[in-house]
Amino acid sequence: MKRNLFIVLAVMCAWMTACTTAEPAKPAKADPPPKAAVAQPKTAAKPGKFRMPVLSHPDSWSMVVIPDVQAYTERPRNHGIVDIMNTWILDFMEPLKIQQVLFTGDLVYRNDQRILSPDRNSLLGREQWKAFSRLMERLDGRISYILCTGNHDYGNNSAENRNSWFDRYFPTDRNPQTRKHLVACNYNAFGRTTLENAAYEFTAPAPDNRKFLVIALQFAPTDADLNWAAKLAAQPRFKDHFGIVLTHSYLAWTGERLKKEKYRLSHQGGNAGEAIFQKLVFPATNIRMVICGHIARADLWERGVSFSMAQNASGKKVAQMAFNTQAIGGGFHGSGGDGWLRLLEFMPDRKTIKATTFSPLFAISPSTRHLAWKRDARCEFTFTLD
Repeated sequence: MKRNLFIVLAVMCAWMTACTTAEPAKPAKADPPPKAAVAQPKTAAKPGKFRMPVLSHPDSWSMVVIPDVQAYTERPRNHGIVDIMNTWILDFMEPLKIQQVLFTGDLVYRNDQRILSPDRNSLLGREQWKAFSRLMERLDGRISYILCTGNHDYGNNSAENRNSWFDRYFPTDRNPQTRKHLVACNYNAFGRTTLENAAYEFTAPAPDNRKFLVIALQFAPTDADLNWAAKLAAQPRFKDHFGIVLTHSYLAWTGERLKKEKYRLSHQGGNAGEAIFQKLVFPATNIRMVICGHIARADLWERGVSFSMAQNASGKKVAQMAFNTQAIGGGFHGSGGDGWLRLLEFMPDRKTIKATTFSPLFAISPSTRHLAWKRDARCEFTFTLD
């Protein structure tokens, strides 16, 4: 009995010793909490280095083409985009040696609409003219700009007649910088001398020093308008000038000239693109470029920009360019065009011109600068005019 008790006590002592000397069991580690999911864009833009527009050669100079602004002026929420574009032009006027700013027409969406459309956020016709006039005050006295009229700048909704508020808000003496280049005006449909059909002369900066003649034509110019422009271009004083025709409707998205238009004014003697070419551009020896707007399709770049080359009666090349982004950025009732403009750089060889497409709207923020250039072949290209 004593022997058995001794054995039990010995086993208990050994067990107690083991319990006091052994390391305590470590608790099992809990699994780390899952990391929060981070949303990734389907296609992330490459962070390439952004660069504001610069001249590719120190002896180059440039002009700016502003596409149809009608959807900017119609809606107050879009007015700031025009102001950004105009402010950018002034900021870069000297670095880019900008000599002229050309507007392709459709300055408003409804010339003389008297009641609101279903879109209650839009302005009435004359309110749109007032708005665009206020926006253009930023350029007045600072830089020359040339306007042409589009189909929406006439009639009530779109070119039902030749009534327009254009001359009320943009008379010949409005901008002193433009006025000093103005050399001629034709009478409008009501016998008044206006900028609806007007001609401007300027000299390119050194070392280019060429003389330029810009002829702005109203939408669907009449035979009388084209005869006036042809006689003007044929004057001996303009014989060696580089002629540019600025008109609203001329080129289709395919690069072909428009042969007819659907508007009432077009059926009342207004000429379309092909007729403008045959009656004015082709016979002239000094018209080397035609710039227009007008064409557009909701959020389709390829339907609002085009370019083609033609040849005049003397065998010289004529560049034909359509540029209109009014439906980019949400269609016809969106942003009005996302601030896109066309830069034309005239190279010092006096024959090469570089066209690029840039948005000051996207360029103002580091988060959107990767969107500020449109680089496809329709929007960035070089052409030569010997």
